[in-house]
Amino acid sequence: MTSPAGLTASLGRRRAYWHAAGCLTVLLGALYVVRRHWPAVESGAGRLAVADHGWLLTGAVAAAGTWAASALAQQGAVVVRLPGPRLLAAQFAASAANHLLPAGIGAGAVNLRFLMRCGLPAGRAAGALAVKTATGAAVRLALIALLAPACPGLLRLPRVSPVALAAASGLALLLVLLLVTPWWSRCRRALAAVLADIRALHARPARAAALWGGSLAFATLHALVLVAVTRAVGLPLAPLQVALLYLAASSAAALLPTPGGLGSLDAALALALGAAGTPGAGAASAVLGYRLLTVWLPLLPGLLVLGVLVRRKAL
Repeated sequence: MTSPAGLTASLGRRRAYWHAAGCLTVLLGALYVVRRHWPAVESGAGRLAVADHGWLLTGAVAAAGTWAASALAQQGAVVVRLPGPRLLAAQFAASAANHLLPAGIGAGAVNLRFLMRCGLPAGRAAGALAVKTATGAAVRLALIALLAPACPGLLRLPRVSPVALAAASGLALLLVLLLVTPWWSRCRRALAAVLADIRALHARPARAAALWGGSLAFATLHALVLVAVTRAVGLPLAPLQVALLYLAASSAAALLPTPGGLGSLDAALALALGAAGTPGAGAASAVLGYRLLTVWLPLLPGLLVLGVLVRRKAL
């Protein structure tokens, strides 16, 4: 019979294996993308190497600010007071975990465990994550609607392919089938709980301000990272144009379930910058710089913080 200490050690080793496998998967995916587009990547990396260090530093500061903005939005999504330092550390760890699992599962799992450790029931914790996610999406759409008139002709509606049309039709059919299954009653109860949480939050102006302000700051700071990188490599695009391209590309990439948008966001950003008239090497350097500041540099420290939080049972 296995002792409790042996079982704990076995679970720790298994968790370490999963973390290592996730890191290896991300690394292999990145190597595949780099190898496939090596000429553009090589040219972009060379351009990034001689970029303006001042602008890159500005981008790094903005990238660091995204974790504080995420923490503010998460605090705004719950009524109870969360421990500030642990909340900030959890957001930093969640950003690293988000690049190991698709569709935001990594960040969601970290934040869910953190909220439950803070005393929230599982249902309330999941509802808080849904509120934060929905608010972030609403903020992005509002910013796109606000910036699009200031940059006429920059965004064009894509041609709808038969595959995309078939996928949309299949999703609509699934939603219709859901309405006639027993699952709908559970979904309706969950939706009612989320709406009740939203009403409770907005009854407290401080929480509502934190939720919407943090979500706005999060999207704005990510756009500022890309703006700083484009300035560093000398791309001839106005800051508002770059911000609009980022918001549109990141919103489109969110529909593809890849770890942290890895691959989907890169392609969407490169395509958006290219459609705006940026040469391939310039678009590659901007995407590489953005990824360097928001993913690759914080990844290892974020995983270390994640390990510390798990070991201290903060998650």
